[in-house]
Amino acid sequence: MPTGQTPSSHDNRRMTIPAASAPLPKVYFAGPDVFFRDGAAIFRRLKAACAPLGMEGMEPFDGQLDIAADESEDAFALRIYQGNVARIRACDGVIANLAPFRGLEPDPGTVFEVGFAIALGKPVVGYNVPHETYAARVARQVPCTTDADGTVRETGDGSMVEGLGQRINLMLSRSIELADTAGAALDLLAVRMRR
Repeated sequence: MPTGQTPSSHDNRRMTIPAASAPLPKVYFAGPDVFFRDGAAIFRRLKAACAPLGMEGMEPFDGQLDIAADESEDAFALRIYQGNVARIRACDGVIANLAPFRGLEPDPGTVFEVGFAIALGKPVVGYNVPHETYAARVARQVPCTTDADGTVRETGDGSMVEGLGQRINLMLSRSIELADTAGAALDLLAVRMRR
């Protein structure tokens, strides 16, 4: 400062305040992984895969909970439901492990979460869906016959096996996109969320 001048509280120089970085888009991990012994490791890997894509991963709420000593199972179940619904509301997109779970269909809780996210207008990408058609998988496990018009039916009760060449129930295959792996699902979701 030149001699004879005093510092002014109204110095013309501007202070630069670092801009707050925008929060990373959040991705909810739907799937039965929470039931697996290595579920925590699966979620760590998924979160690590999110980081290079500029996203933040969120595992299901019940992956971090224990039932309280004085809590009923119904109250605990409600707390899990409310926590997962809140996380889906807070996320920007969902990847869903839709591998067959305890049968030929995906985990029903995961299917609910996919539908809930779709109803909220969030992009969803499913993964781990076998490449053959759903009808072919059913026909391999349950005795079936094919009508003259090509409709596949269970032999026992005559119920139609949904066909149309879909790899999974059409309500899922027509509302979401499918990828082969969790990594591919994250890549595709990152593209969708940038639009």
